Amino acid sequence: MLVALIGAALAVDAGLHLAGVVWIGRYLGIPGVLLILASSAYSLRKRKFISSGKPVTLLRLHERLAWAGLLLVLVHAGIHFNAVLAWLTVAAMLINVASGLTGKYLMGPSRKRLAANRARLLEAGLSDGALEEETYWDSLTYDLVKSWRVVHLPITLAFCVLALAHIVSTFLFWGWH
Repeated sequence: MLVALIGAALAVDAGLHLAGVVWIGRYLGIPGVLLILASSAYSLRKRKFISSGKPVTLLRLHERLAWAGLLLVLVHAGIHFNAVLAWLTVAAMLINVASGLTGKYLMGPSRKRLAANRARLLEAGLSDGALEEETYWDSLTYDLVKSWRVVHLPITLAFCVLALAHIVSTFLFWGWH
């Protein structure tokens, strides 16, 4: 997914160059950031800051909006970075995406394996105590994978701080005509 994201950004950037409209990329950061901000509804729902929306639906929306926003931001950055802050922001963004994808691809299979194992053991007629004993290591693994979020949140916050610094510096130093 990460390779697809970078490949898509390179393709769109190349298309802008071929069409002679590279200047459009300069402005794609704005809708990109708005899409990324919209994708945070899932996190807000999960942390009970908002009460509307189904978490599963919001998670899928989070993934799609964040991917589209990140695509636009990568095209905005292009393959030509002009400042250290831009490099750091893009690096933090890509690390954040890699972290999110890691969680996605670890959490799903881990949760499914635990649920399938529990269902199989319940079907076999195990008591609650025996069930807990039999699924102890799977539960421990799942709990360990769930703690991935402890890593993902600070990465997300670092990206947000760097992105905000980039936006503020753009307002300060961009020659608005």
